[in-house]
Parts: sequence; structure tokens; C-alpha cells
Amino acid sequence: MEQKTAEELKALETTRQTFSKGLTPEQVAAKYDDWSSNYEEMLNNRYKAPHIAVDEIANLVPEDQRKNIRVMDVAAGTGLVGIKLREIGFKNIDALEPSEGMIQLLKDTGVYNLKYQEFIGHGKSTVPADTYDLVVIAGGMGHSHIPVSGVDDLVRVAKPGGLVVIVMRLEFLTAVEEYRDKLEPYLDQLEQRGVWHKESRKIVPNYFFEKEGIVFSYRVK
Repeated sequence: MEQKTAEELKALETTRQTFSKGLTPEQVAAKYDDWSSNYEEMLNNRYKAPHIAVDEIANLVPEDQRKNIRVMDVAAGTGLVGIKLREIGFKNIDALEPSEGMIQLLKDTGVYNLKYQEFIGHGKSTVPADTYDLVVIAGGMGHSHIPVSGVDDLVRVAKPGGLVVIVMRLEFLTAVEEYRDKLEPYLDQLEQRGVWHKESRKIVPNYFFEKEGIVFSYRVK
């Protein structure tokens, strides 16, 4: 393994602090506020979740349908997912992001229409139900981040027939106590209950540095 540069070590440490155990949602949002000024510069090309998400979406949504698709980008961060989606033909994109600092960056992109500054998974989301043809979350899962109950919000805001795409670090399925033996079983339970159908489950390389990622894609019934 190649030795990390000082810049890479700083990116790893900042990420570790932001994904620490035991933080409240408000504390996590505050960390993203602090990070927002140099988030993209620090992570540079070391964090591939937005690219992975958009590649998956491009495979699922035909090009001639994209301009009519209404999209919700959950945990939208600096807006990389929305920017990439706009580049491949999506026109109607909203965002959900709890960090004020990140919300300001989302506004600057000019890509997003509605911007909801709020958390999901706590029964307080104001996003209307049955609204979106595509709901995507790339990188919003981890220690002290979106709980398993947040999945219900992803389903709730999707239209019947809509897609839900979840991109996260593979190791978080077992390393995060909130998700261990809970998250993927719950995704499967929703399928067994007829809530949605699994389109694909893919493990991908180099999600974050050398860490693998996983992509779940579902179609809501």
C-alpha cells in the first residue's frame, strides 16, 4: 500500500471525526458546516460515491426519460450528485441536506430547485410523500449519520414505481452498530413485504480511498 500524503491523512482524519460514534444529528451537521469550505478540495478524487451513484442511475434511467424525472438527492452535501445528474440530462432535482454550510454550496451550484434543510429518520421530515421518481443517497450512511429508520423516509417520498438508490461504504454494514444485522435485513424485509423490488446489489472498488462501496437499487411498488 502506498504511503499517504499529508493532505490524504488530513482527509482521512476529518472523515473519521465526522463519522465518529455517539454524535448527535446536530453535531454531525455542525461538523459538515465546518468542513463545507474545503470539502471538495480535501477529498478531491479520493471519494467516489457521487460518481458511483450517477453511473448506477445512468444504467437504470433511459436517456430519453431523464428530463421528465423528478429527483431527490438526500444528504446532498456540496451537490456533486446533482451536478453530475444535470450533465447527463436530469433537469428537475431537489435536495435534502441538514448542514447550513452545505446548503449554501448547494444554492451556488444552480442545479437544485427545492432545498430541504432537515434530517431524515426521526419522523419529522417535511418532504411530501409520493413525490419523486428517483431518490438517491450517496455517502449519507455511517456512524452517527442516517439511522435505519431513514430508509422509511426514502420510500415514503418516492412515487410508486420510483427508484431508490443507496450508495455507502461496504464495511459500514457491519462496522456501524446501528446497521449491523439491521440495515440490510430491513432492506430485505421491505422487499418481502412487497414495499419494493431489488433491482441490484453491487460491490464496487475505491469508494473512499481503497475502501469498497456497495450500491443498493430498488423500485418502489
